Amino acid sequence: MKTVILINPFLDRESEFYQPRRIKEELERCGVACDVLPNAWLADVGEKIGENLTGSYDLCVYLDKDKYLPRILEKRGMRLFNRAEAVELCDDKMLTHIALAGLPMPRTFFAPLCYKSGGNEDEKAGEIGSLLGYPVVVKECYGSFGEQVYLAEDEGELAILSRRLKNLPHLFQEFVAESRGKDLRVICIGGKAVAAMKRTAEGDFRSNLGRGGKGEKVELDGEARDLSERAASLLGLDYCGVDLLFGKKGYLLCEVNSNAFFGGIERVTGVNIARLYAEYMVATMRK
Repeated sequence: MKTVILINPFLDRESEFYQPRRIKEELERCGVACDVLPNAWLADVGEKIGENLTGSYDLCVYLDKDKYLPRILEKRGMRLFNRAEAVELCDDKMLTHIALAGLPMPRTFFAPLCYKSGGNEDEKAGEIGSLLGYPVVVKECYGSFGEQVYLAEDEGELAILSRRLKNLPHLFQEFVAESRGKDLRVICIGGKAVAAMKRTAEGDFRSNLGRGGKGEKVELDGEARDLSERAASLLGLDYCGVDLLFGKKGYLLCEVNSNAFFGGIERVTGVNIARLYAEYMVATMRK
C-alpha cells in the first residue's frame, strides 16, 4: 500500500507542516509508504481525466480545500481521506449549516450574493439586527484561522461589513454571549470523538489557538460527544475538528473543519491523533 499526502502549495507557517509530517511518520510506522506532495498538478479533464495523477498510490490524505482535484482523483478511483464531498461541505460554512440543519446551532442567515454595484445594505443590516440582536457575527463562507470572522456591535458596523462583503459569499449569525472567547474543540476520527480541549482567548471573541487562544484538556460529556459524532457522521467525514459553543441551554454547533490542525490538541491532551488517524486509514483500506 502506498499513500500520497496532498497539501496546499502555498503553505508558509510551521504549524501547517506539522500535520502532514506527523501523519507521514505514523503511516510509515504502520508499514505504509508515503509521499508528501503539494497540490500543484496540472490535471487534464478530457477523456482520460487525471490519468497522470494517480500513479501507484492506493489512497490520498487530502489536506487542502481545493474542490476540483479531489473530484478528479475520485473519478480516477482513488480513495480520499476526507472524501471530496465532505471537504466541500465543510469548506463552505453555509453548506455546513444546511447539511446539519436540525442539530442545535446558533441562528443563522445567509447573505444573498450580489454580482453588481449598488444594493440595500443599510436596509438589510437593520433587518438582520432586528432578527438576531447585537452584536452580530458575520462570517465569510470561506476562511481559516478565524481571519474571515467579524463581530458587528451595532447597525452601523453591520452595514459597513455588508457593503464590504456583498460580492463574497457570507452569512450572519447569532452571537452566543455565554461562549465569548471560548469554545470546545473535539477531534473525531471514523465518526468517533477521540480527544477534546477547551479553547479560551483573552480580549477576542474568537478562541483559535492560532490567534493566541489557550487550550486545556477536558473530558467529554455525553452531550458534547453525541453532538460532535452526529455532525461528523452527517457530513461523511473520516477526520474532522468540531467546534462547539457553550449556550444557555447546552452546546451549540459552531463549525466543522475537515482539515483541523491537531498539533495543539496533541500537546494539550497527550492523545496521538496522527497515530489514530493513520491506523484508521490503514484499517479502512484493508477491509
